[in-house]
Amino acid sequence: MSPNEAAARLSAHGPNTLRRQKPKSLTLILRHQFASVIVWLLAGAAAISFLSRDVAEGIAIIVVLLINGIIGFFTELRAARSMEKLIQLSRRHARVRRGGKERMIDACDLVPGDIVVLEPGDVVPADLRLVEVSSLEVDESVLTGESRAVEKSIEAVEPDALLGDRFCMAYQATAITKGTGEGIVVATGMDTEIGQISEMVQSASGEVAPLERRLDMLGRKLVWLTVILALLTIGAGILRGFDIATMIQIGVALAVAAVPEGLPVVATLSLARGLWRMSARNALIRQLSSVETLGATTVILTDKTGTLTENRMTVVGYLLDGLDVTVGAEDDDTSFKTGDGAPVQPDERLTWALRVGALCNTAEAGDGSRDERAGDPMELALIAAARKANIDRSALRQRYPELKEHAFDPSRKMMAMVLEDAPGQLIAVKGAAEEVLGLCTRVLAADGTAIALGDGARQDWQRRNAEAAQQGLRLLALAMKHREDVGVDPYCDLILIGFVCLRDPIREDVPNAIRASRNAGVRVVMVTGDHADTARAVARAAGLGDGTLEVMDGSELHGIELEAMSEALRARILCADVFARLDPATKLTLVSVYQRAGHVVAMTGDGVNDAPALKKADIGIAMGHRGTEVAKQAAQMILRDDAFSTVIAAMRQGRVIFQNIRQFVVYLMSCNVSEVLVVGLAVGGGLPVPLLPLQILYLNLVTDIFPAFALGFGAGSDQVMSQPPRDPKEPIVARAHWLQIAVLGGSITLATLLAFGLALYALDLAAGPSVTVAFVTLALAQIWNVFNVRAPSTKALSNAVTRNPYVWGAIVLCLGLVALALWQPVLADVLRLDPPGKAGLGLAVAMSAVPLVIGQFWIRWMPGASRRPPRASE
Repeated sequence: MSPNEAAARLSAHGPNTLRRQKPKSLTLILRHQFASVIVWLLAGAAAISFLSRDVAEGIAIIVVLLINGIIGFFTELRAARSMEKLIQLSRRHARVRRGGKERMIDACDLVPGDIVVLEPGDVVPADLRLVEVSSLEVDESVLTGESRAVEKSIEAVEPDALLGDRFCMAYQATAITKGTGEGIVVATGMDTEIGQISEMVQSASGEVAPLERRLDMLGRKLVWLTVILALLTIGAGILRGFDIATMIQIGVALAVAAVPEGLPVVATLSLARGLWRMSARNALIRQLSSVETLGATTVILTDKTGTLTENRMTVVGYLLDGLDVTVGAEDDDTSFKTGDGAPVQPDERLTWALRVGALCNTAEAGDGSRDERAGDPMELALIAAARKANIDRSALRQRYPELKEHAFDPSRKMMAMVLEDAPGQLIAVKGAAEEVLGLCTRVLAADGTAIALGDGARQDWQRRNAEAAQQGLRLLALAMKHREDVGVDPYCDLILIGFVCLRDPIREDVPNAIRASRNAGVRVVMVTGDHADTARAVARAAGLGDGTLEVMDGSELHGIELEAMSEALRARILCADVFARLDPATKLTLVSVYQRAGHVVAMTGDGVNDAPALKKADIGIAMGHRGTEVAKQAAQMILRDDAFSTVIAAMRQGRVIFQNIRQFVVYLMSCNVSEVLVVGLAVGGGLPVPLLPLQILYLNLVTDIFPAFALGFGAGSDQVMSQPPRDPKEPIVARAHWLQIAVLGGSITLATLLAFGLALYALDLAAGPSVTVAFVTLALAQIWNVFNVRAPSTKALSNAVTRNPYVWGAIVLCLGLVALALWQPVLADVLRLDPPGKAGLGLAVAMSAVPLVIGQFWIRWMPGASRRPPRASE
């Protein structure tokens, strides 16, 4: 193609780049902090305070709103900027033939019709139709999820072939692992397979975080509760003959007091603290509410390659004549063992298997570190296995110098290396098990002799091959022969050494993490592009399922619309443990099926093929190490260490956050309800007003906020991950918690009114000192109330609340502020708190303990305390 034609096509088709989502603007991040019913409810309370000339309370609420906004803004901004740094891409180049010359150009300047030259290590810069290949293998895991490289050819395939079966195509962002080739650009930019998936990602609608939905639901309920309580109190006072202006002032103070102004800031602080904790655990959270979403998760849909597995091939065994050898982990002192675990005594069979694997090999392993490796993953694994047996490849090459390489032949499915071995030559062969076996006439015995390979023995080898393949192992056959005649075909009359078994190993942290998720009542379902047999073996090794594995093939779901799906098929999907051979559109449908069934879905992945489902899921989790840019853009959480166990740690943190927010709400609402009821019942019963407006507001600022903040910083119960997930539809304050609020608020009200009545009629105190008794009783009862929100399954003296140092700090601070209000003359005069005397003070302290006792009995016998919600699998 001439440069002029290339320029014209670039103008017509546009640059070879993907449309990237615009990063969150500062305005959008700031607006998100105030998009809540609770925040607008507080803004209304502040406005009422200013209108009633209660400037101090109005300013206090505004300060709380600003603190909430600032914390949320900078936390999300930090996550957004970290994300932008994480996905920065280096510019890629492509080697093309233009104007009769081979030249390097920027990959974004590629146009349809360009001829691209491919070499090992290259990343394919656009979608190509291959026209020339030489032992070309491509890692397509970012698109298909398959861990093994795909052998390419130039032969045409069926038009409706699945992406993973299009052997004559090379797709953008896939990697060349072996061989060379050339291809014609057939699609660039958004027209590529990756571009179409990117378009799918941007059109997929993300779900609103469960916590945001629950906070808005709670806010709407509080609006009505606040208005009703305030109006009832004002009406009762007017009917009893109290001054209308005074009652309106008290009603406004109660309305402001009933609004939990600490809720948004405590929720934000709890989420931010969880985000910072997760950042220390190598998990980047893009949005605050996503931290809590994991705590509500009922199903984790996880990718296989690079998430459950290490995305590298490892030799796990050798099948030799009359002997099965297991290869242990790298930290195992005895690397080679028999089936019963006994160390293998070195013999000619294993020695030659290791030698041939290292010699018939074009990879370069360097010093063994990941950064020094280059070449096909399976060949690197063979070199690593030889190193375990202390076979030095450099010394081996010196002993058997290379004379000629017969490169991998796709039609034969094998390769050969001709090596010098005086007085003749050594032929080392490696390839597909069935193909190599068909060329072997003899087999290597333990003593190094070659014995005839009869029909019965050949069938036995075929059986061993099939059994290993069913276990998800990738098998290669190793063969050899010595020759003196240089002209002899290397692929005839071979001596079979054995089969080498390879596997993409399970990550060390995965089995324990899956057990932890099962204990937490969360299902883990594997979603992969690999074949069903391989997927089943990996799932079994990872510990998925409850003894039996239900595996569904993607062909059963391909092309089926969500609305047209039968109930029987939906039921099968919800019971399956593994989904194999899935394409991106089917993954997206799968997430929707779970969400429609009421599940909160977490989705992990690293490839471009995972991106649409990552965005659609309630929380998408991308791998930061191996993940593609498209996957990271679609996800709400990125794992810098790619560790599945980090997902479980984040899940625990999410549950703790929700537990803390719920405890805070129950505590705060029970305190606020008691303030309203104390005044309302006293006024309705014909008693003097037990609390004045400024006293109500002082209590609301002092005793509510600090203990509530302390609850928000709790480390959580030890049992939080031994319980099943809560119902995804369950609100922050469920029916049982409203009942708990009523009981706790009622007991505080009862104790305060009893103290007030005893002060008036038993101690014969005047109205002023009696009001002080009511004030102190209510203040202390609310402080002790923090111990009444512990989890029902915990002990009274040892639980998440009593072990929280912030709670004890808040109690000390609140007691100091109450003492200051009583004995600091200026503040006491402003609040109109007359000295109650020792008897009055003693009465207040004694009565304040009554709600604590009632609360502890209620926790022990509260309805539903011993019941558990159903597990996700039930």
